[in-house]
Formats: sequence, C-alpha cells, structure tokens
Amino acid sequence: MTGIRTFGSYIPRYRLGKETAGWSSPGEKAVANFDEDSVTMAVAAGLNCLRGVDRSSVDGLLFASTTPPYSEKQCASIVATALDLRRDIFAADVTGVLRCGTTALKMAMDSIGAGSARQVLVVASDTRLGAPRSDVERNLGDGAVALLLSNDGTAATVEGTHSITENMLDVWRSQGDTFVRSWEDRFMNEEGLERILPESVAEFMAKQGLTPRDFSKVGFHSPDARRYSQLGRRMGFAPEQLQDPLFGKVGNTGAAYPLMLLVGALEEAKEGDLVLTASYGDGSDAFAFRVTSPAASNGGRGVQAQVESKAVVPSYETYARWRDVWASDAARRPPPAVPSVTALWRETEQNLRLYGGRCNQCGFTQYPPQRVCAECLARDDSEPVRLSDKKGTVFTYSMDYLAGTTDTPLVITVVNFQGGGRMLCMMTDRELDEVQVGMPVEMSFRKLRVVSGIHNYYWKSVPVRG
Repeated sequence: MTGIRTFGSYIPRYRLGKETAGWSSPGEKAVANFDEDSVTMAVAAGLNCLRGVDRSSVDGLLFASTTPPYSEKQCASIVATALDLRRDIFAADVTGVLRCGTTALKMAMDSIGAGSARQVLVVASDTRLGAPRSDVERNLGDGAVALLLSNDGTAATVEGTHSITENMLDVWRSQGDTFVRSWEDRFMNEEGLERILPESVAEFMAKQGLTPRDFSKVGFHSPDARRYSQLGRRMGFAPEQLQDPLFGKVGNTGAAYPLMLLVGALEEAKEGDLVLTASYGDGSDAFAFRVTSPAASNGGRGVQAQVESKAVVPSYETYARWRDVWASDAARRPPPAVPSVTALWRETEQNLRLYGGRCNQCGFTQYPPQRVCAECLARDDSEPVRLSDKKGTVFTYSMDYLAGTTDTPLVITVVNFQGGGRMLCMMTDRELDEVQVGMPVEMSFRKLRVVSGIHNYYWKSVPVRG
C-alpha cells in the first residue's frame, strides 16, 4: 500500500528573534542564509530524507515551491543532480500555488499507484517574503520537507485523500513582485481559508467515514497562530490534537508548511495513530496517514531538533541585506564575471554531485578528480566517489576580511573527509568564535552568486548541527 517510507526536513539555522536589533517582535522566525534559496533547502531536506536509502532506487523527483529561483528552467533537475539520483528518472517542478506541496504528494501517490514508479521523492521548499515589518513577514518562515513515497517498507500508509479546487484571489504574487500580496482580511479569511479548508476536511471525513475524534494529530495551513486554533475548533478538533503550528519558532513555510506539520506529527506518533494534514491555496487538499512503523528513519534531522538548533541574526539590517530588500552601500567592486555555462555543464559531476576520484590501485581519494593519483602515480585508474554525504573535520582555515562577500569575513576551510579525501571550500552558517582546527563539519549545497540570471551552485562546509 502506498505510503511514506522515510521523511526529512530542513529548517535554516538562523532566526529573527527578540535579540535581533530592529526586529521588534517577541516571536522567532526561521530565515534562510544569504546563500540559501528554495533549491538549496530542498537539497538539504532531501539529504536528510535519503540517509541510509539506496538512491538508485528512486524513480522520480517532484520539486514543489512558490519561490523557485528560475522562472524558465527546471529546478527539480538541479535538486536531483545534487542528490546524485539516477539520470533516467522523471522529474518535475510543481509551482504557482500555495498548496503545490500537497499537489506534488498526490501526483507521486498516483504515479506509484499506477505502477509507473516504485519510489518517488517529493520535496517542498519555500522562501516567501512579506513586506518589511508587516504581520505577514512576522508569520512567514523559510524551510523545506522531503518525503520518500513507496509501496514497500512504509512508515505511514495513506488512508485517503480529498481535494477541492476553487479560483480564489486572496493571496497572490505576480511576475516581478518581491512580496506576497493579499486582499482585505475579512474577505480573505471568511470567503477563503475559513470556508474552503474546513469544507475540504469535512468532505474528506465524510467520504472516509471518520470523525474528528479518530485522529491523533492534525496539522493544516494557517496564516498565524490565532487562526490556527480557531480553525481547529471550528473543525471539531480538541487542542491536544493540534500539531504544534511552529509560529513564534519557525513560521509558515509556504508550500512546505502542511508537510512540515505532517513530519512533526509522524516523529511523535505511535503505531496505529491516524494523522491528518490539509493545505490551502485555490482550494484545499486533505490527506490522512496511518502510522505503521514509528521507529522508521527520518534522516536523523527531525523538525524539533532543528527548531532547537539555531543562531539569532544580530540585526534586521543584516537579514534585509541577505534578501536584497534594502540597498547596500558596500564597497564598490568590479561586477563578477558571467559564469561559463559550458564549464558549469562540463563540471557537473564535481560541482553539483560533489564527486571525487578514488584510486583503484591504492585507494587514495582526490577532489577534484585527477587523471594521475597523487599518492601512487597510477594513471587513469580511478572510480567516482560521492563526498556530499560524508562528514569531515577542518584541517586548516583562513579568514578574508577584504573579500567582496555578503558574509564578511569570508571563511575558507580545508576539509578532511572521513574515509579519505580533502577539499578546499568556503564555510557558511558559522559563528566566528566557533571556527577552529579539528571542528566537525559536513557539506551543504549553497548558492555562490547570481549573475545574468544564472544561479551558480556549489558545496560549502557547515558546522555539524545538534
């Protein structure tokens, strides 16, 4: 029976909180670093989901986001390459509506049910922006979720689904808009969310012969904490049935939000528990899952663990600079050169998949791969080895206070990988007082820069969280 085999989440390390100068809000929200976007967070969630899974067994990938970095280029192909999935899989971007995460989930289930795929990875990720210091901005958060759907070895099986599709212009963002727009609150809530989502859940329960008391946990879309509680009561759920909505900790993570609440519920669930999740956006999707194996792997990076593993952004100005919301008066420098598309394509294996080369004669690993082994001088006798999922330690490092970077100083590390291999790379998500020789690190897929509309991605080292 189709269900969720493994799941993983990614919540950025950084928060806007009460210690953030200029934030003026007691609550916290998760914010992606300057070198993160919906694609990099999707890769991080995917890595957490696929730990211990044979990646060659994945037949498809669906990337869901309302904030894809490209308007005309598939982002799912970038995520699939960075995750080192097979070349002969199907992949698609699902976007343009806030409930695209659950839309992708339904598409994956239908593909598996129809027999066209055995296992499909669904990744939902968003970095939505509200107008500076607005209520919308305070309640939005950044994050990603990955679910591996399968017919075998599932941790939770799908009990049923129900969807409503209705044209509703209440929240939108047109081409070129930076911030989410919305209509008048009363219309948006009474004629939109508070009417459509409860209707979807009620019709689902009627179709399945269920009542609110049958569910152990429920999670659903909401713009804020107060409305989340109100909607729960309206649909007949007791307060203890409501999954923690993460407001004041992470925020509403857009397309990933209902799936993130689902993952949070599955982490805490017991065998036999029934869990409900419902999305919203030009309609609503409702899903119920029956927990069959609560001890199944979630990649070791659970929602709660990542909520607690955090660092506070020192000032709102820093965050605004990360998002290019305010103009920066940084030192003027020559514009960066446009990346060579030919070189990006030619170096895909080492730059996106992060492949090194292991010598077949002596076992020495080199990055980037070389024709001649530096250890035994064997020529053209090596095999590719993936380094993206290997932990390492800092062999040495330097700090560049003059580099034209958003994150000054630029920290450059030499990383020794467990099992062999060494790499020179930038370090991100770091606090300067924690950087030291011998510190444990892992690799994170990040954005180097955007020039002429080309998003140049690479791998950086980050401190191991938690």
